[in-house]
Amino acid sequence: MIVVLILFVEEEWGVFWTTIAFLVGAITSMLSGYIGMSVAVFSNYRCSYKAIYSMQGAFNIAFRAGIVQGFSLVSLLVLTLTIVIALYSNWYVAERSDYERLFDNISGYAFGANLIGLFARVGGGIYTKAADVGADLVGKVEEDMDEDSPNNPATIADNVGDNVGDVAGMGADLYGSLSGAMCSALVVAS
Repeated sequence: MIVVLILFVEEEWGVFWTTIAFLVGAITSMLSGYIGMSVAVFSNYRCSYKAIYSMQGAFNIAFRAGIVQGFSLVSLLVLTLTIVIALYSNWYVAERSDYERLFDNISGYAFGANLIGLFARVGGGIYTKAADVGADLVGKVEEDMDEDSPNNPATIADNVGDNVGDVAGMGADLYGSLSGAMCSALVVAS
């Protein structure tokens, strides 16, 4: 219904294409946070296990996980923007002067990615702080335990909060910054 209203009520097609780019940017930013969480979960337990035997091996696992995260974000951005630009060029551009408007519309991609990055970062930070305070109150104040005692079940929520805030939020925020830089370079170059 909304798409039909946009198609028939909208006089300027540019707003429609900017909205589509915004939604694609938001979805890929969520995907980048998910990729970051997956990489972190799989590498965290491997790194912890390897640290029992070799610190150099644990460092190598952690370093490679960071490389996977970085290359995943960059390749996702380049692939998605290439597909969006190719589709928009086929559907939208009739003459050479339309490219300036095309890249103005593609800047919506960066806005969508940055919006999700902002919410992931802030939401992850709030969850991290709430889980940390809860674990500290139960563990330290009530039961007189150490900071991250394995006897305190609230440390699981604390560790999940750290993972959400520091990995998913950071991945989505990094993706938003990267897409903002890429889209602004495309707008300036057009």
